[in-house]
Amino acid sequence: MQWANLLDIQFQAAEIQPGAAVIHIWDLILNMGCDGGTIPKRHELVKGPKKVEKADKNAELLARWNYCALSQEKLHRPIVACDLGRLYNKDSILEYLLDKSAERPNIEVVAHIRSIKDIKELNLTDNPEWQGDRRNAKGDCYEDLHRARFICPVVGLEMNGKHKFCFLQTCGCVFSERALREVKTEICHKCGDPFQERDIVILNGNKEDLESLQDRMEVKRAKAKLDKKSKKSKATENHPKLNESEENPGPSRNVQEASKAVSVNNDKCNDSAVPGPSNSSSKIARSAAGGSMKRPLTVNKDKSEVYKSIFTSHTSAKRTKDQSSHWITHTPYHF
Repeated sequence: MQWANLLDIQFQAAEIQPGAAVIHIWDLILNMGCDGGTIPKRHELVKGPKKVEKADKNAELLARWNYCALSQEKLHRPIVACDLGRLYNKDSILEYLLDKSAERPNIEVVAHIRSIKDIKELNLTDNPEWQGDRRNAKGDCYEDLHRARFICPVVGLEMNGKHKFCFLQTCGCVFSERALREVKTEICHKCGDPFQERDIVILNGNKEDLESLQDRMEVKRAKAKLDKKSKKSKATENHPKLNESEENPGPSRNVQEASKAVSVNNDKCNDSAVPGPSNSSSKIARSAAGGSMKRPLTVNKDKSEVYKSIFTSHTSAKRTKDQSSHWITHTPYHF
């Protein structure tokens, strides 16, 4: 009776009709939980281990082959690559080299790049079947994500990550590994420049390829340091020899200087011995013949007075005692 009275009170308070009373009672019972006849499943009561989230391989390939490894922007020409085979936009690398203190999201991928010499601009071959990003602007056609912008000029494989590609450090041309393996040569297939096996760098290689490229880069830099040190040591060895030769001139140099001094003295004696106008004419003749003395501008009659006034040997450039000061500058006018 108590339950019946309580239900009647609830029905009256909720203004529920007697026909809908049974439905309301079942709703109350089912909403109470597991004791109302619900049958929960095992995955609802027992929580298992969390699933490890795996990256989509297709998305990873698109990111590595179509976007810059530093700025995460879409690759656009000019495209460069480092000694480890990563792809970058050249402008992003230049910005990094100009300001290395700026905060960037992927700064660790360019820690090994110290100067512009550590990167190489790539010579890529366009894919004729690639129609660009505007082909599917409306979204009404199928878009092949594996269609790449660039291909191998020898075999024709698309550079989309499914096939291994590499570039030559000598010229920057890009080929597929299959082309270099099948057509063995020591000359570039595209530009004809010679190359060696150590000049081949794999683009976006796996873990083993990265380790081998890292070792090769360290060996290359160590060799460059040794070459630089050897050049410096050779330069320091050559400089003391030059200084010694200047400080201690040989007998031939002394003989030449002595002969010059004797000839100058003989000229002075001859000039002083011959008086009159013939003395000046002999001086001019000797200067013209030997070329050791220059003719003054006052003697040259072909030049005009305006041209002669440019030089300090002209009479207009000379100063009187009243015009000259008592101190001397680094370019004094004393004649």
